[in-house]
Amino acid sequence: MDSPKTDIPPKQLEAGDVVGDTVKDTDTKVDAGATLTDQTNLLPFKQVIAVFMGLSLCVVASTLDAVIVATALPTISAAFNAGSVASWVPSGYLLTSTSFQPLYGRFSDIFGRKAALSLSMIIFMVGNLAAGFSKTIIQLIIFRGFAGAGGGGIISIAQIVISDIVSLRERGKYHGIIVGVAALGYAIGPLIGGALSEKVTWRWCFWINIPITFCAVCVVIFLLPLKPVQGNMRKKLLVVDYLGAGLTLVGSGLVILPLIWGGVTFPWDSAVVLAPLFSGLVVSVIFCIWEWKGAQLPIVPMYIFKHITVSGVYITMFINGFVFFSSLYYLPQFFQVALGYTPIGAGVFLIPLLSGQMVTSWVVGVIMSRTGRYRTIIHLGFAIWAISCGCISTVTTKSPRVVLVVYMLMGGVGAGQTLQTTTVAAQASVPRKDMSVVTAFRNFIRLLGGTLSLAIGSAIINNTLTMSMKAINLSPPLISGIVDNPSHLRSPIEFGLSESQASYVLDHGFTRGFRFVFILNASLTAIAVVASVFMIKHKELTRGDDETLREKALGRSG
Repeated sequence: MDSPKTDIPPKQLEAGDVVGDTVKDTDTKVDAGATLTDQTNLLPFKQVIAVFMGLSLCVVASTLDAVIVATALPTISAAFNAGSVASWVPSGYLLTSTSFQPLYGRFSDIFGRKAALSLSMIIFMVGNLAAGFSKTIIQLIIFRGFAGAGGGGIISIAQIVISDIVSLRERGKYHGIIVGVAALGYAIGPLIGGALSEKVTWRWCFWINIPITFCAVCVVIFLLPLKPVQGNMRKKLLVVDYLGAGLTLVGSGLVILPLIWGGVTFPWDSAVVLAPLFSGLVVSVIFCIWEWKGAQLPIVPMYIFKHITVSGVYITMFINGFVFFSSLYYLPQFFQVALGYTPIGAGVFLIPLLSGQMVTSWVVGVIMSRTGRYRTIIHLGFAIWAISCGCISTVTTKSPRVVLVVYMLMGGVGAGQTLQTTTVAAQASVPRKDMSVVTAFRNFIRLLGGTLSLAIGSAIINNTLTMSMKAINLSPPLISGIVDNPSHLRSPIEFGLSESQASYVLDHGFTRGFRFVFILNASLTAIAVVASVFMIKHKELTRGDDETLREKALGRSG
């Protein structure tokens, strides 16, 4: 579990190890005889722009797909008469995209960035194409899971590619652009999903990404000028950590499934939830032991956790994912249930949050590139986000809309300061050879936080709804129907409720549960402030060989 030494002979140094102020770009040797090539390949500005066109297409396709189904889900459920089973359409995608996240970092080291990114995009495209032709809800869930296996690697590999083609100091502004593009996908996804399901057919929610993905694959294949990896295919296949990959997928699935089921499909204290959850924790422990002691080329090297900054980034990114996905899911639900907005209107109302994040991500990226500083930005971002969540928790059905817009804009500004800054902080804390796995695992932790947030938020709101309805002696079938679809509270007469009963349940049930969710979010972001202050340390954003690599890049462009 010891981190690599820097006092060994130069021929044994691993790619990216730092000796004094110099980064040694030697190959990483593993016992199987395979070679990992350092894929650092700084490019001149014009080529960086061309690469970014392709990466932006990849990111838009991935983020658009992740949220486009949200507003189309009621239509899909009605088309298949699927009931609660329809929730597995987004859950299946989330399960596989999260589970495959750690694998792509190491696979891109072994087989090359271009090969890994192209494969993930092709799997993603084929899965969505098949999903659009699904004849049953089971087929749709399976194909969405297949698409998620590809989609899970897109953003991680895009971030890794940026780290290969631009220096650490310049990375902030480029990561900021990627975060902004991702926010754009999150912003327009629900709008497009609602419009397509209402005006055309839900199938186009999956097909619309295919031309975007195809163009992105072409750009990656023909315009991405990355270094080819060295070594023959047989040695590469031998060095893959197959046991680690299997443990990753099984462990992630066993942990994420009960988080998706808990409080929604099955009670939290049921054996169906607890058995896989504890089994998943056991598998996770076995995975850590194997990666520490057994794997020749670990998917997640355990020594990266000895870097306090990396551990701090993972804690804050878990919270970032928890709060971000909670906001992305429960704010539109509040707009529809409590304020009476349509799905499209609720999507529009998210624009302040996402536009604030998009603009701030780019601005702080530029600031970080010019100053080389990121700690204060991270602290301030989580602090603003904590205040925003606390303010949102005070919102009621009678609150002025402009107040809610201001609170969401604050949330976007806070969130925008915590994404690419933490990526750069983690990458600056490790040698180049660990950069890809550190980045991929960061994204895995963030998605895991998002998965947990949806389960916990659902449990909180469902419990407060149930208690409020029991307090006024509503019948069990009516309670169950409103918990399954709280929007019934907007048309109470149709479902046997009086206006006063609906108003009571809305205020003392749904809105109160929503308040508890954002009090939890505010508490967690406050914890993230403390973690970032004490654990995320300053690292210089200039490596010893940056100038040499930059001159080589300028020489190639000339």
